[in-house]
Amino acid sequence: MDDEPLARSNIRILLRRHPEIEIVGESESGEDAVEQIRRTQPDLVFLDVQMPECGGFDVLEMLGSNAPQAVIFVTAYDEYALRAFEAGALDYLLKPFTDERFDLAVSRAKDKVHQPKPERIMVKQGSQVLFVKTEDIDWIEAADYYACLHVGAKSHLVRRTLADLEQDLDPTAFRRTHRSAIVNVRRLRALQLNSDGEYEAVLENGATVPVSRRHRRQLENSI
Repeated sequence: MDDEPLARSNIRILLRRHPEIEIVGESESGEDAVEQIRRTQPDLVFLDVQMPECGGFDVLEMLGSNAPQAVIFVTAYDEYALRAFEAGALDYLLKPFTDERFDLAVSRAKDKVHQPKPERIMVKQGSQVLFVKTEDIDWIEAADYYACLHVGAKSHLVRRTLADLEQDLDPTAFRRTHRSAIVNVRRLRALQLNSDGEYEAVLENGATVPVSRRHRRQLENSI
């Protein structure tokens, strides 16, 4: 989904190297991209950061849980890379890129689309190795180089980044609420304003999780 015909043409040509991928649509604007993605439900989407009407990040917010499994940003702007990965993007192709770099991104997308989501997450705890069911997780919090899994009254530290864990979680059940938090939407009870005027998610067990303005709309669209 790109507003530049030449850029879209280039991607079409490069995708010929991957005959198992079928192109189901193209868009010149963000609003049209949302409509087409909802209608065709592709596994993989190439998105530009800046497009008429609304950009790539707006597209993902409007799609919410209907966002494709694999999203690759293709853009000339390098300053949005971190934001793209925080939004759940699989890869970030900075123009101009080589054919080999494009093929690498597509290979990652194929792996993600065909890889089943694990039902458990391994946690090392002293001399023990625990296996936590993903469905039992209430929310996940970033903790420096670790992530903290909140499961009922218990919490478990794993040496993985939030972005890494997000790749293993079912996107229909777990949504990013903040750069430092992911919630299980099945545990979500309400969204409320706190004393600082910021939104937070209230879970069924009473826990509160921060919600950034950028992720609030996406969270609302996922439930």
